[in-house]
Amino acid sequence: MNFTEKTKDSKDIFSGRIIKVRVDTVELPDGRESTREIVEHSGAVAVLAVDDKKNLIMVRQYRKPLERVLLEIPAGTLERDEEPLLCAQRELEEETGFLAEKWDYLLSYYSAPGFCDEQLHLYIAQGLKTGVARPDGDEFLETVAVPIEEAYDMIFQGHIIDGKSIIGIQYVYNLMVER
Repeated sequence: MNFTEKTKDSKDIFSGRIIKVRVDTVELPDGRESTREIVEHSGAVAVLAVDDKKNLIMVRQYRKPLERVLLEIPAGTLERDEEPLLCAQRELEEETGFLAEKWDYLLSYYSAPGFCDEQLHLYIAQGLKTGVARPDGDEFLETVAVPIEEAYDMIFQGHIIDGKSIIGIQYVYNLMVER
């Protein structure tokens, strides 16, 4: 069966600094019409920064949509035409003050394809050394070193709740923790 939806009309609703929102009128595979609310996002990166003691370098920050402070792996939005690896390197230093000698690409995924086109690129950074943290003017962060095993347990205790951190921590746990 062909599941493709044909776009019949598209209306831009909002254009902000980070996202755009549009509403598409689509023809469904059975010929009926429906609407799709779509968030356009330039993409993002997330970094699993692992130090020599197998700690993950993480950040605590307030997330307004959830009205709470989250513990997350460092991440950030891609600038226009920016390469994901360069963005990951920039974001790690800006948010945590760390630089890394070794970078490996892990995977890319779509964070919420039911309504958003954001693709997130995940990297692992090792051989950490101190740089200079330069968070954006509206970012207030605390850098925290968390043992990989503890971070893994925090997922199941409900203390780490964002998707990029859950995916990344489970990946690095399987990669680096001896069983």
